[in-house]
Amino acid sequence: MGQYAKDMTYYLSHSGYNVTMLTNTQVTVNFLLTQLNNYSIVIWRTNTYTWKHIEYWYVGELATPALEIQYAQDFVNGFMNGNAGILGVNLNFFAEHFTAGMLNNVKLMIFISTDSDSFATFFLSAGATTVIFANGPISLDFGQTDDLTNQVIASLSMGQNVYSAVYGVVSPFIQNANTEDPLDTSYSPPFWYQGDGTLII
Repeated sequence: MGQYAKDMTYYLSHSGYNVTMLTNTQVTVNFLLTQLNNYSIVIWRTNTYTWKHIEYWYVGELATPALEIQYAQDFVNGFMNGNAGILGVNLNFFAEHFTAGMLNNVKLMIFISTDSDSFATFFLSAGATTVIFANGPISLDFGQTDDLTNQVIASLSMGQNVYSAVYGVVSPFIQNANTEDPLDTSYSPPFWYQGDGTLII
């Protein structure tokens, strides 16, 4: 995320949070299942691939025979997949593993990923207070998605609640205020949230 990651770290640090940044293979299935509840705010930037008509979200951990043995039942059931060389998990994985009370310490989760609205409810049911997600396809090309997420974090760090922060980023696009010409096609960022919109971090 380049400079955007540095900016988000700055905003969160100045809001009183200790920030841990994990990249690529540092993000493991074990981390997702056992460590998320140690954090008040979780931002997960990933994306999807499709295998046999099923959508999977990249975890980051490289697929290995040892992991296929460790999570044998998930692989057999199709909840996990390693055909891209990196472990991927699908909606059934989230439904199966993120159980009630598992994320009671998590105030806010932000998913920067295609179709992350489809699994947001599983994290709310597991105890997260609020989830910000992308309700459609996004590109992880360095640029707009990271910039908009950065704007949400900046607004939250200045004391806005989740609703105001998200709406403040999306609203100018909805009202077509960002186009330079009336004939330009309007664009609405696929950001929204579920859970407590009054949450202040």
